Amino acid sequence: MIRIATLDDIPAIQEIAYQTWPATYGGIISEEQIRYMLDLMYSTESLMQQMHKGHEFFLMEDDIKPESQPAILGFASVSDESDGVFKLNKLYVLPNTQKSGTGKGLLNVVKDYAKKNGGKELILQVNKQNPAIGFYQKQGLRIIRESIFELDYGFVMDDYIMGISLS
Repeated sequence: MIRIATLDDIPAIQEIAYQTWPATYGGIISEEQIRYMLDLMYSTESLMQQMHKGHEFFLMEDDIKPESQPAILGFASVSDESDGVFKLNKLYVLPNTQKSGTGKGLLNVVKDYAKKNGGKELILQVNKQNPAIGFYQKQGLRIIRESIFELDYGFVMDDYIMGISLS
């Protein structure tokens, strides 16, 4: 089941980020940059600001578990960047859940959300060495351009901007 996240879900979002980032980026960027990026984008304050600025977060729950509290398997966030362009800011699925349809389900919900809110195009930014590029291409996204973003402390994000038409 996929549902909209609330401020109460911030700890679950953080837990998934802290599990997925080292697995995803450990061979791509330094441990120091991973820590920096997690602090920058996943601190409680940062996530609260993102939510208050209109970033919509979606959570995929494992509703098969018999416990009263379903496990969160992954999350995505999307924002309206104006002029019909929406940005997929985050899509992370627990490493042991990848290739199960969780990511595809989250991406489809994000696309539907963007369309319902006037979106004509969905874009995302992805590290050039991230294996998820293949996943995004299978979902119809294409590489639009390359972009290098300089961060504090000499850290750099060497990314592709990918996109898909929603019309």
